[in-house]
Amino acid sequence: KGDIGELYPDSSEDNKDRDSREFLRDCRQLAEQSGFAVGNADITIIAQKPNLSKYKADMKALMANDLGVDPQAVNVKATTTEKLGYIGRSEGIAVHAVVMLEFQS
Repeated sequence: KGDIGELYPDSSEDNKDRDSREFLRDCRQLAEQSGFAVGNADITIIAQKPNLSKYKADMKALMANDLGVDPQAVNVKATTTEKLGYIGRSEGIAVHAVVMLEFQS
């Protein structure tokens, strides 16, 4: 289906100020239309600030709901770069997300 820039180009006014959870729900729908179901998701958020520990449980529950899976199938971790690089200078945040898709025959 393409990468995120092909599916949701930042040059499109339709994507300006759009809630990121909408992208997640759209991607789930695209996967389901292609015969796949979400098995699990593992998310790592890399940010110097803010401290995300008190938000992880809520984020996990929201993502599980949007993905249509049990919260036990979603893992959310947060880490820092120990003040190294642009993330350590609090100039940005990075996220790594791995999702297992299961083909539904």
